[in-house]
Amino acid sequence: MRPSKRFVRLLEKNFSKRFLLAKLTHYPIFRKIIGKMLFDKTDLTILAKDNIVEITLNKKIEPLESIVVPSKVVEYFIEKSNYHFIMDFCLCKEAMQCKNYPIDLGCLFMGDAAKKIPKELGRLTTKKEALDHLDKCRKAGLVHLIGRDKIDQTWLGVGTKLSLITVCNCCNCCCLWKMQSHLNDELSSKLKGMPGVKIITNENCIGCGACTKGICFVDNIKLKDDVVDIGNNCLACGRCVEICPNNTIELVIEDDDFINKTIERINKAVG
Repeated sequence: MRPSKRFVRLLEKNFSKRFLLAKLTHYPIFRKIIGKMLFDKTDLTILAKDNIVEITLNKKIEPLESIVVPSKVVEYFIEKSNYHFIMDFCLCKEAMQCKNYPIDLGCLFMGDAAKKIPKELGRLTTKKEALDHLDKCRKAGLVHLIGRDKIDQTWLGVGTKLSLITVCNCCNCCCLWKMQSHLNDELSSKLKGMPGVKIITNENCIGCGACTKGICFVDNIKLKDDVVDIGNNCLACGRCVEICPNNTIELVIEDDDFINKTIERINKAVG
């Protein structure tokens, strides 16, 4: 099925129902059906924000210019791919009428399947245009999500035979994957943080709650006994580190080879 503008409007109209769909996955019969239709072979990685990684690594690495940051992962796949398609709009932000981030900063798709995406949704671009688009997204404060996404293969109508690499530019207010915390564990694990990267907290927390106010797009941060508590679904994107006024939350790199291991994981996922 090739998505028409009417079909896209239908998706947007029902976008808020994704939470109900996610909750249904806790029932085995629905999990099997929904999993096969929308999550089969999905494997997505959230990249930590460049500026947070730069601060973390620059404590032990000089000069700053020598630091390899997460956006290099996306750049690797842009250089490797022959076809690049930029959507003219972000379906998630448009559906939610986003007020915080530009709606025209849509997804980037790469791979042979990108040639099959209908032109009314966006345009095929050069590698330079793709790199410029991703730079605009980062400067706007968006977080990159990259990998294989059955949902995109399905709604774009490109099928699963040809390779399609999804790069979503996610905001904390409208992202499709806000439903992650409502999914069954088997399906929520389709979305991961970078290997060797994690978020920790220290004793500086005063319980201000700044990090709990819509910052985590998978709703993974709570106050427990008046101090911050990072849940098990943490994807280590770094948004909470950025917002914390008391330096309570820190991003830690446990494996210096985290960039290459992320690339290896994505290469395996997209085939």
